[in-house]
Amino acid sequence: MRFRHSLLLPAFACMITTAALQAQETPETNRKVAGGGITAPGWQGKVDADAEKSGQTVNDAKLSEEGKVLHVTTGPAITYWSPKNVAKGDYTVSATFTEPKFQNLNTHPHPYGIVIAGNGLGTADQSYIYCAAYGNGNFIVRGFGPEAFQLNGRREANDAVHKAAGVGQPVTQEIAMQVKGDKVSCIINGTVVKTLEKSDVVAAGKLKSTDGVYGIRFAHNTDATVSNLKVTKP
Repeated sequence: MRFRHSLLLPAFACMITTAALQAQETPETNRKVAGGGITAPGWQGKVDADAEKSGQTVNDAKLSEEGKVLHVTTGPAITYWSPKNVAKGDYTVSATFTEPKFQNLNTHPHPYGIVIAGNGLGTADQSYIYCAAYGNGNFIVRGFGPEAFQLNGRREANDAVHKAAGVGQPVTQEIAMQVKGDKVSCIINGTVVKTLEKSDVVAAGKLKSTDGVYGIRFAHNTDATVSNLKVTKP
């Protein structure tokens, strides 16, 4: 009897762990942010297609500007951009993202990051690519062209990505996307975490070009600030 119990205990513990992980990943309902909309001068936005289908708009998330700092609260997952922010040739777009209270509005970590290569933004034919970090040490590189296409799976862990000390604690990420020669790279906290061949992302059903508008991307139910958004040339 003891032998049978010793075999069952590890399996039981595994079941509990699996159930806990599944509970953490249960999809959340998109919030509706009170007083939402875009008040940052010159900026535009578009919520993801699934949110649009459910009737949500940019007014269910919020983008404001305080000094030179952008403050984003979602709502539905959304991409924001200013049409005047255009990058061409070889370049690096970077910014500092700060989540003052990790998982403040969600039950599991959600990402935020840099968008580049935006073409046709706000239309059904839009295309862009983004690099985003989670406050638990994961990151994701993903594109829309106009359908979504994955570039590093659903998410990937990397020691360069900062981890919050716990729920409700602050976490900051320096996130950049770089186009250099025939490569496109995602850089987090000074470390290249993913490099892609330009020919793999500029293709039918993916990006139209790596030239285009740059901006920021936030998953649903997230609250963070963005500072020092800029483009630099080699």
